[in-house]
Amino acid sequence: MGRQAKFSALCLLAGTIVLTGCGERQRRPDPPQTVTLSGVTACEAVNVAEAVLRQMHFNIDKADPDAGVVRTFPLTAGQFFEFWRSDNVDAASAMEANLQTLRRSVQVDFLQTDGQVRIQCAIRVQRLSLPQNEVASVSQAYRIHSQSRPTTQHIDLHPSQREAMHWIELGDDPKLAAEILRRIARNIEQQRKDQTT
Repeated sequence: MGRQAKFSALCLLAGTIVLTGCGERQRRPDPPQTVTLSGVTACEAVNVAEAVLRQMHFNIDKADPDAGVVRTFPLTAGQFFEFWRSDNVDAASAMEANLQTLRRSVQVDFLQTDGQVRIQCAIRVQRLSLPQNEVASVSQAYRIHSQSRPTTQHIDLHPSQREAMHWIELGDDPKLAAEILRRIARNIEQQRKDQTT
């Protein structure tokens, strides 16, 4: 292959890399999902939201009816074998969660005005960025594998890996937010029916 052909191939490869991008992909946050309910107080809605999030296996960080907020700790996304989990609301979310380590945090805000409660839900999605464990010599090659059992996954991190490990912001998950709001509204409606019967 001639020098000019090699140069052309190299330019084509460089152009492809530039066009496809090699940086981290970050999604813009979507506007928070909202729903407005009548015949319910903010305090009752906060209690229902807390119960819904616990049913979805989120751990509550803060539930304050006076401030009108429910916030969760980050929850690592469910894997394909965790059939009882419901934080992956569609096939694309489930596939992404099985290919990468994702976690989601939920914040639900409540505003009571004129006998109605406006509920707003936002999801913070993050992906774990874990640098590769570099092998400096043949004697260190065993470090590229983790010590795991069939029932427990364990990752051995080198100190330099632990220092470089961080979470990358991926934006919002509007489908999960809409599902949480749907469950809150459904549970409030069910409570109303139970009270009238």
